[in-house]
Amino acid sequence: MKVALFPGSFDPITEGHVEIIERGLSLFDKIIVAIGVNANKKYMFSLEDRMAMLSATFGKENRIEVDYYQSLTVEYAKTRNIPFILRGLRAPSDLEYEQPIAYVNQHLNPEVEIVCLLSKPETAHISSTVVREIIRYNGNLQKLVPMSVIEYILKKKLQF
Repeated sequence: MKVALFPGSFDPITEGHVEIIERGLSLFDKIIVAIGVNANKKYMFSLEDRMAMLSATFGKENRIEVDYYQSLTVEYAKTRNIPFILRGLRAPSDLEYEQPIAYVNQHLNPEVEIVCLLSKPETAHISSTVVREIIRYNGNLQKLVPMSVIEYILKKKLQF
């Protein structure tokens, strides 16, 4: 069974993430979508909220597992025996950011393979940073995040 890890902060999950994950399912038998917890980062959504939004988005897909971790991504992959780390690239700047991390990850665990997919043009402009700004000003989130995220925010009456 080919298993891949798709790590991120998912603060919140966007249609760009969903697009990469769905395309990844054509390459892998299972994808573990895992939230990396960084104690130094300030999040808009709590870990509980982010886990709930991921579960709501992928709950019906039995080939996707939602999890979180508080370690180096490559160490989490090693402890779970996950041989692939899946990443999405939206722009050349993403490659510049991801490439050194991939080299370090392969140094720390030579058994892990980093697989990068280029975002489709219709989602390449979407980032969690932009989405958070739109949320702060009560902007229109349609086509930027899954409907499950919009429903979750409305249901929980989250205020920012």
